[in-house]
Amino acid sequence: MPGDNDRLLDRDRLRQAVVVSSIGALRLVAEDDELVRIEWLRRPADGRASPTSPVLREAGAQLAAYFDGRLTRFDLPLRPQGSRYQRMVWAFIHDIPHGDTLTYGEIGKLTGSFARTVARTCGENPLPIVIPCHRVLAANGKTGGYSGGEGVRTKHDLLRLERVWL
Repeated sequence: MPGDNDRLLDRDRLRQAVVVSSIGALRLVAEDDELVRIEWLRRPADGRASPTSPVLREAGAQLAAYFDGRLTRFDLPLRPQGSRYQRMVWAFIHDIPHGDTLTYGEIGKLTGSFARTVARTCGENPLPIVIPCHRVLAANGKTGGYSGGEGVRTKHDLLRLERVWL
């Protein structure tokens, strides 16, 4: 995932759009030409902000294709804000193929960390769906947690969309 993460976001350069998906309304936030955040809106009535940048238009189109089952890998310029460790874990998660899963423990071993630390890092993921933390499961085959949307229910919905049967 390219991008310089050492600088803070510049609020004056942030642009946003709202897209409605099968799992709820999502606010997409970009700075310049990079996607920096995806947030679930608690109230769909928060409005539909039209995409104001090419990256937001492309992100909206790719998310629509993903939810329609036509896209299995996102190709967007990303710049998630986080520590070096968080970005490393998110890079591993970003590369989990559509329809596959890994466990928190497997990612912990790959990154020289622990399952619990990986789980916390998943919960801090600023780009859910695009960095697919929903593809990370507990060691016992159970779903584990999910910080987006309606929690575990949303994680199940995303896994079903990708035809991962739990």
